[in-house]
Amino acid sequence: MKPLLALLGFALSLVCAIAVLISAARAAAMALPGRPQPWPDHLLRRTAATLGWAAGAVYALGLAGVAWSEGEVGDGANSTPAPACREGFPPETIEGLTHHRASYLPLRFDCVREDGSVYVSDPDLVWMNWTWSALALTAALLFLGMHYRTELRGRRTAVR
Repeated sequence: MKPLLALLGFALSLVCAIAVLISAARAAAMALPGRPQPWPDHLLRRTAATLGWAAGAVYALGLAGVAWSEGEVGDGANSTPAPACREGFPPETIEGLTHHRASYLPLRFDCVREDGSVYVSDPDLVWMNWTWSALALTAALLFLGMHYRTELRGRRTAVR
């Protein structure tokens, strides 16, 4: 089940990446002659969509990584504790390794030792969490700003 989730995450990341390229091209088209009017509204909407799709792409890629690491546990000989916690680490780091903890929100795959101390199996998940959350927050703020701008414009014309 976990490898299926990992493949689904990779596929979702690919779909989101293609959507980012399309949305970015549509946002860049706002600089060309013949752009739709009112162009600031369209630019805000297209930029918010681009950032939202980018957040989805980064999150889906991290989700696939966590699911893949989770799926490797208990899958044949030498698969427990998690290979992601053992491979690429010096022997003193993995000494006393007992189990792992996976989380999909935020993206994490932590390795736990006998004494209760924890180390991160994949440091890339840290920047992925910050990136997708910053992109999603920015997209949400642009979306809210677009609606606030429309409402403000409506109030201004109602006063006149």
